Formats: sequence, structure tokens, C-alpha cells
Amino acid sequence: MNKLKSGTIAIVGRPNVGKSTLLNRLVGEKISIVSRKAQTTRHRIMGILTHSDAQYVFVDTPGFQTKHTNALNRAMNRGVTQALADVDVVILVVDAGRFDDRDKAVIKLLPPERPVILAVSKIDLIKEKERLLPVLAKLAAQYAFAAIVPISAAKGRQLDELLAETRKHLPHTELLFGEDEITDKSEKFLAAEYVREKLFRLIGDELPYSATVGVEKFELDGALRRISAAIVVDKQAHKGIVIGKGGETIKRIASEARQDMERLFGGKVYLEVFVKVKAGWNDDERLLKSLGYE
Repeated sequence: MNKLKSGTIAIVGRPNVGKSTLLNRLVGEKISIVSRKAQTTRHRIMGILTHSDAQYVFVDTPGFQTKHTNALNRAMNRGVTQALADVDVVILVVDAGRFDDRDKAVIKLLPPERPVILAVSKIDLIKEKERLLPVLAKLAAQYAFAAIVPISAAKGRQLDELLAETRKHLPHTELLFGEDEITDKSEKFLAAEYVREKLFRLIGDELPYSATVGVEKFELDGALRRISAAIVVDKQAHKGIVIGKGGETIKRIASEARQDMERLFGGKVYLEVFVKVKAGWNDDERLLKSLGYE
């Protein structure tokens, strides 16, 4: 019998619970952007981890949206439900120190025909470990989980245990992707995401949710990548905020995004970043499709 296992695993959970951090730690590269702001992830992103006996194709999903109903959030929710329908295994991520109605809303979406592994994250923040046992008992009563694994994605703790539990439920089959592949997304897509991450990290609380990023030029010139990225904002007043005094903010966004790109792509990057105003972009189905939203 073929000992090799390969399959898809959806990583789901409420917004800002650490799904992208977990994906990046499992894969060993920054595939999915992260910030301390909720709802940073807007796309389904695959991260691929290949071992000698198994290939894990993780699908990072946006946090399920319950408050907003514009076209962007509808597209994000479709990404979650589609991922749940298509995968072999589901990993539900919850915060060890905070379980609330947002988590329960995600549990209601879990497909009963798929094995669901509960990853109880951020255990490094619980100093008295005896406090963890009643938390796990409470969580176990919420759903018929195939396994419950306490983890710390930030510290990389117990991720081997999480993989071992996941592997039990993967089908025996050939590799779904090449051994050296780490994501299904193109460099052009990742470039846009890296710029958007810096926007989330460097701008105030509300503006990043009213902005997106599109790459308008991506050219290879030998080992050099020439990239032109547009930050699309909803209002004219937002343009000045993104640019910053004397252009300092947008320069920092471009500089930090370029450094990340050079690390991942393994070569020099010339990056131009500018700002465009497009009122109502997040409720424009056609524009969202052109930006890669499904």
C-alpha cells in the first residue's frame, strides 16, 4: 500500500486568532501576511509542507465575517465556506485564553463529514498550566473534535503533534504539488500582499480596511524584479494619510515590503508604490475580481 499521504487542510477560526501565524510557522516561510489588526487575511492562501511520508496543503482562510455585508466581505465568507467544502481535514484555531460567540459562529460552519482538529493556540500566554485543563474540557464539549492539540504558533510548540494528528486523516495518494513548492500563489500576488501588510502595520486602525493593493506591473529583468504596486483607497482624504508627511509613510511601506520580497524571492527588487482613489472599491464586484477575490 502507498505509504505516502497528501491532502488539503483548511485552517479556520474567528478573525485575528492567529491562523496566518500558524500557517507561516508550519510552512517555514511568510506565505500569509500578519498584523495585530483583525481581518488582515482577505484571500484563501495555500501553504505547502512536504515531508518524506506526507504532503500537507494548508488553506489559510479569512476570519468569518458576521458584521459587514459588502462585496468584499461576501467574497471573504465564500472563501471560508468553499474551503470547508473542498478539504480533507479542518483545523479550527481558538485562543486558549478567550473563547466567545465568534468562535461558536465558526463551529456552526464546520462540515460534519470532515474530521476537525482543534488547535488551542497561545498556550505560552497561560503561565499556570493547571488553568489549561478546564479550558480544554470546556472546548471538548463544544464539538466532536477528532483531536485537541494545545499549541503555540508564535513559539512553535507542539506543531509536530498537530501534524501527526492531521496526517492520520489524510488520504493515501501521490503529491498534489512539487516537493519544492511552498504556495499556490504567484510572486505577483505575494508582492501585493506584502505591500498590504505594511499598510496594516504602519497606518492607523481604520484606514487599512478601506484600502487594498493591486500590482500593475511585474517584470523579470534577469534576477531583478521590477514591480509597480497601487494602493487603492476609498476617499481622497485617505491618499494623504498613506503618503504621509513629505512622503515618509509611503516610502517606509515600500522599503519594508521590498525587503520582505527580496528575502522570499531570493533576488533584488525594484519596487514603486503609489496611491489611487477609487470610491466604493470594496463593493465593486468587477474590481474585486480583478484584484483576485473569488
